[in-house]
Amino acid sequence: MTPSRQQYIEQYAEYAMEQMRRYGIPASVTLAQGIIESADGRSTLANTANNHFGVKGTYNGNYVLADDDRPNEKFKKYDSVGQSYEDHSKVLMAQRYRKHTAGLAADDYRGWAAAIQRGGYASDKRYVSTLVSVIEGAGLQKYDKMVMSQPRCQATAAKNSSAVATGSYSIPVKRDSFMLVTSPYGNREDPLNKGTMQVHHGMDIKTNREAVLATENKGTVVGADHRTNTAGGKTVTVEYAREDGSRVRVQYMHLSEIAVKKGDTVNAGQKIGVSGATGTRVTGEHLHFGVINVSRDGKMQWVNPAAYLADISQKGNLKIEAQHNGRNLLSDYQSKGSGTPEQKQATPEGWLSKLMTSEDAAIGTDGGRGLLGSLMQMLMTMLMLTMKMEGKSRDEKMAAINEAVTQRRIDLSSMTPNLKSASLTVTEGGKAVLVTHDGKKEYRHELTAEEQQRLTAILNGDGDDAAKRQKIGCLVNAVTFSQQASENYEQIASERQSQEQHLQRK
Repeated sequence: MTPSRQQYIEQYAEYAMEQMRRYGIPASVTLAQGIIESADGRSTLANTANNHFGVKGTYNGNYVLADDDRPNEKFKKYDSVGQSYEDHSKVLMAQRYRKHTAGLAADDYRGWAAAIQRGGYASDKRYVSTLVSVIEGAGLQKYDKMVMSQPRCQATAAKNSSAVATGSYSIPVKRDSFMLVTSPYGNREDPLNKGTMQVHHGMDIKTNREAVLATENKGTVVGADHRTNTAGGKTVTVEYAREDGSRVRVQYMHLSEIAVKKGDTVNAGQKIGVSGATGTRVTGEHLHFGVINVSRDGKMQWVNPAAYLADISQKGNLKIEAQHNGRNLLSDYQSKGSGTPEQKQATPEGWLSKLMTSEDAAIGTDGGRGLLGSLMQMLMTMLMLTMKMEGKSRDEKMAAINEAVTQRRIDLSSMTPNLKSASLTVTEGGKAVLVTHDGKKEYRHELTAEEQQRLTAILNGDGDDAAKRQKIGCLVNAVTFSQQASENYEQIASERQSQEQHLQRK
């Protein structure tokens, strides 16, 4: 390694690490890009404009002229190298890059390098290999590990020689074990427009008309929108100041009630509203939790709420997870020494067991005891049978389990090939409702106690899985046939009565 490169790394590694803490971009990638773009800090732009990444345009009206694709192009002129690093991170947070980087781990420098190029950062086909070569040649990946092992809260505490007091931070909803995330931050299929992809600027957390809480002390309510005809419905926005002059805004959408007003000061754990399902873009009850970074010059940028929640969880020593399909989303941003257990890949069976004993599964289902609990156990046993038959991938199984537990519904169509569709739902009132469609008409039937007992006997019987699936299919078909026969009889009886009345009038 050349002396100039070594000097650059020693001087600016902390800048790159800070950007990783703020935006989740691997420090190794940022530092390597700075090395390449600024020629180890020796380029004209770096020395005359503090521009270490060759970013074009103006910064607060300031720029320098330099030849690039065309003569005398404008390049941003910064007051400090720190501004250059911050601005570069915001460039990579643009949608053109985020659609490729969404879901990548914070220390996956190879994945980030490839994703950035796909977003159009560089036209050179060798860019990824060049970037990775610089990273690995200088061992820059160690800075990613340093950030993961020493989160921002620990660095700040060491700098200020004081620990953050427990009670200064809170998760947005009260949970003892984990929050159930039904839709994470990043690219997803638009739930209201199937087949269309969209960027989800937040994290959807399963709720049940419960209090939503402020996450830090000394927050200022900067927005309290009571309208229900907007996409987010009733929304509260709370802003928290940072020592460097930047701010963090936390948004709570789709609320049913708002308990604060604009200008209020709120503290960690304070109720700011009640979750709900208001707004024009909502498919059901949940809390949409969003986080926005606001720079000192007022520029706003959506960030992954998982990074923010991991940060405050470690600051406040909050032993909590944000689980989505068997994976803790906070683990990418938490150090192994933070008290968080090492992330292991959950099995579908393990995920089902964890969900069934969670607070979210217990909401409205008597904690797994009594009639509702028994019905849910029956429903989940049937789910495992259907998944074995359908040959789903692991990810598909995890998603199916998540949907089945949260919606209390499973698809039985694979067990009833002669029907167009069949499903079983457990209602909040403790009723098992079978819905079938024969291709012409939909039939709804509330299972009787005897039919529920028959299903339970089949599931707990000694037969193999194939036999159990066949018996359940026969039961569903029998119920549907009975419904068809009953409706046909009623229709014939009604027609006969009409005929008799017509004859009497004659």
